[in-house]
Amino acid sequence: MSSYKGHSIFALILSLMFFHSPLLIALTLIGANIPDFDHKFKKDNVYKLIILGLIVFISLYILKLPYYIGLMIVFLGVTFYFSEHRSFTHSIFGVLTLTSAVSLILIWGLELIASISLLSDYYLLMAILIALLSFLFLNKRMLLIFLPVFFISLFIFKTGSISYIEIVMSLFLGVFSHIVLDSFTPSGIKIFAPLSSKKVYKNFGRCSIFALIVLAILYHAPFLFNLFEQYVSGSLLIVGI
Repeated sequence: MSSYKGHSIFALILSLMFFHSPLLIALTLIGANIPDFDHKFKKDNVYKLIILGLIVFISLYILKLPYYIGLMIVFLGVTFYFSEHRSFTHSIFGVLTLTSAVSLILIWGLELIASISLLSDYYLLMAILIALLSFLFLNKRMLLIFLPVFFISLFIFKTGSISYIEIVMSLFLGVFSHIVLDSFTPSGIKIFAPLSSKKVYKNFGRCSIFALIVLAILYHAPFLFNLFEQYVSGSLLIVGI
């Protein structure tokens, strides 16, 4: 199974453990494909990302709009350019950096579009931004599946608005899932790069998956408790107690 397929399937499984919104599930899947932009064969895409950031920066600066969105896109591209494969972007510091950068680009972009457009539906605006983000980070073959499934799911499973915290959480889960899966490879990952070259392997991956399962259970604990309470109440009524 190719790298992007494996990371995408793993992220999809994890996202379904935590989220129900198609927007958040899509962000988790996209996040899982972000760290590998440090690979040499994706350098052309990194150049395009930096150029895109410069264009956005210059355009917004001329229009006297929040130009720091463009600077953040440039920062993201430069981060990939100077990172060796499976080094900084595959460390815990890289996960936090990539999550923060992409989250800010999405949040600032959402606020900017909402302020200058006639659309007031934040759910739809976020869906558009996520679709644009998928063109940057998803494999072309995956896009052919992702885009139609994503937009169909928006109409079938619309769950209302999502918070900024949920955006950060879903992206973090996706990016983190990438390094968890890579820890199972023979080369492992440099978890504290660039501060340390120490590598972690399968034990880190197993512990991380266990921790995520526990967090997912705790995250849904109120729902599970209410469900259990309803089940017990229903059972008592059936037996006539």
